[in-house]
Amino acid sequence: MLVIRPITSRDLVALLRIAEESGVGFTSLPVNEERLAAKIAHSEASFALSDSQCQSGEQGYLLVLEDTDTGEVVGTTALEARVGQTDAFWHYHLGSAVHSSPSLGVHKELKTLSLCNDYSGVSELCTLFLSESHRQGYNGKLLSKCRFMFLAEFRDRFSDVVIAEMRGVSDAQGKSPFWSWLQEHFFDMEFPQADYLSGLGKKTFIAELMPRHPIYVDMLPQAAQAVIGQVHDKTRPALKLLKAEGFRWRGYVDVFDAGPTVECDIDHIKAIRESERLEVAIGDASEGVQTMIATTHIQQFRCTLAQACHRKGDLVIDQATADALGVKAGDWVRAIAFEKE
Repeated sequence: MLVIRPITSRDLVALLRIAEESGVGFTSLPVNEERLAAKIAHSEASFALSDSQCQSGEQGYLLVLEDTDTGEVVGTTALEARVGQTDAFWHYHLGSAVHSSPSLGVHKELKTLSLCNDYSGVSELCTLFLSESHRQGYNGKLLSKCRFMFLAEFRDRFSDVVIAEMRGVSDAQGKSPFWSWLQEHFFDMEFPQADYLSGLGKKTFIAELMPRHPIYVDMLPQAAQAVIGQVHDKTRPALKLLKAEGFRWRGYVDVFDAGPTVECDIDHIKAIRESERLEVAIGDASEGVQTMIATTHIQQFRCTLAQACHRKGDLVIDQATADALGVKAGDWVRAIAFEKE
């Protein structure tokens, strides 16, 4: 059975392997053991806090997907309570500039990119990666949607707005058409190096070297223009899932690869609206429906996909599912019928 749980220090080797698998452009998982160990420690500390201790919003929750049959960690996903609290959180915003001269009969509306920190203080879905060996069935969907169960159950720890940065277009060698233009005019480093530095938290160079004035999109090379707001091929399924949950693109893009950042009001997210708290009953669930089930204690958070029978006020699951979640009859869980398509 596949179960999602909080990461622990014992998972460092597995997380380093996942970081190596994720490749260039996956900023939140740098291939750096010290940095990953710090991420794990920060997550463990965040899970240990009570709700009343989370007022700063600096918490980060890192989860892993474990194959309980083998003990292997095969994926990871995360949530940030509020971004931009200690480090500046940069984006470009795609806007417009109008140049008009009524006397000459000229009216031009031009697209612009402006550097901003508009998303400071919002919550973020991040660090979603599933190993190639388990990219089948609904594993990826479970790994992504479990975060909505977490948001719903621990709502007070998060902002009213939730975002997700989508990986932008780059080739197999990690070359980004958008970054190539920035590199030529403003930086003296390759995209993988800039991406790696950002993943290490060394982001001051963004403010120091990025163009401070709006960029006219029409002045960029066609290759750079073409990828603004576009996602990497491997990211398309994740974007489709988020759109189905109510996330929309509002014109914000990543400063490195111009991938889109999508957003949604937390209370408008479909899975959050439709999930419900139910009391556990142990029994025969073979006639039930596929259900995403999550526990309600943050330190022992677990989430899995299993057959379950929905009855008024309770949820019937079998003993194996109860054991995987660490629950017993009478405990509370959060659940939602799992839509396969």
